Amino acid sequence: MVTINDIARKAGVAKSTVSRYLNNGSVSPETRNKIEEIIRETGYTPNNFARSLKAQKTNMIGVIIPRLSSASTNEVLSGIDERSRQLGYQLIITNSDQDSAREFENIQTLAKQKVEGIIMFARELTPEHIEAVKQTETPFLFIGQKAEDIHSIIHQDYEAGEKVGKYALELGHRHFLFVGVPEKDRAVGVERKQGFLDTVRAGNGVTVDTIETDFSRSSAYQKALKFLPETMATYIVCATDNIAVAVLKASKELGYSVPEDFSLSGFGGYEATAYVSPTITTVSYPYREMGLESVDKLVKLINKQDIAQVSEMKNELVINQSTAFLKKV
Repeated sequence: MVTINDIARKAGVAKSTVSRYLNNGSVSPETRNKIEEIIRETGYTPNNFARSLKAQKTNMIGVIIPRLSSASTNEVLSGIDERSRQLGYQLIITNSDQDSAREFENIQTLAKQKVEGIIMFARELTPEHIEAVKQTETPFLFIGQKAEDIHSIIHQDYEAGEKVGKYALELGHRHFLFVGVPEKDRAVGVERKQGFLDTVRAGNGVTVDTIETDFSRSSAYQKALKFLPETMATYIVCATDNIAVAVLKASKELGYSVPEDFSLSGFGGYEATAYVSPTITTVSYPYREMGLESVDKLVKLINKQDIAQVSEMKNELVINQSTAFLKKV
């Protein structure tokens, strides 16, 4: 195996001169030509990883995801991967499996791996999370949640809830059920719900109930089998598209017809909403674009450039077959 010492000996120069050439330093044209010729002859390949460690630059970005079975996470990751490759960075991806202890462990592990920056898909943010991030002294970016003194990219979840609420009122509906998730996830559990509730409660003669489930389709499905026969809602809003798909499945098994018996919508814009019948009205989020943007912002932090503390990604209401005007009785 050819080493940098072999190149230096054949070129008749010091090892430091070859090292300077490999790192694009100042070398005379004559010496540069000589080193390049010997590299071509020997087939020498620089150990970029070792060089980067010595220069305290690893060209690695750490990513912490909350779970493996998330369509939105996978879409964001595709954007992160695409932009990282374009900018010459490699990824180290760790899974926390919705466990806070594993999140803290992953933060520490990535910092020890000397990654240049960390992107974390945030589920819930506690003072302990913030302290753990600050202790790493590593450029850090949260996705999906915002926290004081830590850079973040978030979705406009409150505005998404407003859009669904306004649309539902325009269809003539006044009796609503919101199927939410635990509020420890502020973006999905609080912001989406509150945007919807604030909007519809401003309407005349409105009644609205809320029910809590979790992110899994199976749990939402089992809960829907119980609440669908009891609800008087003509419009059911689900905190995620996965929950909406589960409610749709339960409704069919119970003999209901959507949107004839009630309208149904979700949030996310997941591909699955287009492959069920009826197709589900949803709010589409720019997940891939968020991934691209997150790497751009993290690299600026790595390079000590100023960026906005919080960046927001817009979303779009997508009207499909699962919602309809309220039928006049």
